[in-house]
Amino acid sequence: MGLKKRDENWRHKDPMNPSERIDHLIAGLTDWRGKTLASIRKSILEADREIIEEWKWMGSPVWSRDGIIAVGNAHKDKVKLTFSHGASLPDPDKLFNAGLGGNAWRAIDLFEGDKINDRALKNLVRAAVDYNQIKLKRKALAGTRAKVHKTKK
Repeated sequence: MGLKKRDENWRHKDPMNPSERIDHLIAGLTDWRGKTLASIRKSILEADREIIEEWKWMGSPVWSRDGIIAVGNAHKDKVKLTFSHGASLPDPDKLFNAGLGGNAWRAIDLFEGDKINDRALKNLVRAAVDYNQIKLKRKALAGTRAKVHKTKK
């Protein structure tokens, strides 16, 4: 008996949507990490009602609005929340504690027993949404200017 050939569309056969996958991930984390990830998720979704949940990179919850806001991951000893444009965001409450030397991303590493400041996290999420929207507007303006320059001859 040889190995069974994988169906070409195997990735598209999962009946779960991204939010259900995140529910399933959290339910599978029966220790403090599940509770922590659930709490982070709740705060992110409460910060802005238009945030959508995605499932990317072979099993990571992603929260987006007009671009990626943050990626959540449960590791053996921590829960990591990585903001894709964290270096550009104000962090007056000093939530970021990882990736501080990078040019783009910043992360919050939470270990067992850590408590996250819910208000500060929501403010950080709102700042990330604002950043994405400003970036989107700049792209749209740049595209409009490019079209204007092309039509003038």
